[in-house]
Amino acid sequence: MPADRTIDYIELPAHDIEAAKTFYTTVFGWAFADYGPDYTAFNDGRVDGGFFRAPMRSETARGAALVVMFADDLEATLDAVTAAGGTVLKPIFDFPGGRRFQFADPVGNELGVWSDR
Repeated sequence: MPADRTIDYIELPAHDIEAAKTFYTTVFGWAFADYGPDYTAFNDGRVDGGFFRAPMRSETARGAALVVMFADDLEATLDAVTAAGGTVLKPIFDFPGGRRFQFADPVGNELGVWSDR
């Protein structure tokens, strides 16, 4: 059962659901379950979410929330993101508490990855 008043599910748009699935499976190891041609759910091992078919994308410049993931090895994760077709939007930078980068996935959604190392 989900914990009271915590984030339980995240949904993102994807004009190409198969491309999103391939990217997140390859880079982050997410598992997917399809619910028809226009929706797929994911689990990253901790959080559930989904991709719905839509021509839009999640971008902070347009007011979208930034989903940020954690990685033990930030450089290796950045390399995996670019090798799988992601685009680095903000290279690795320091912030109080660690370092992070932001990227666009192959369908244009902006996310971040941080590390405390």
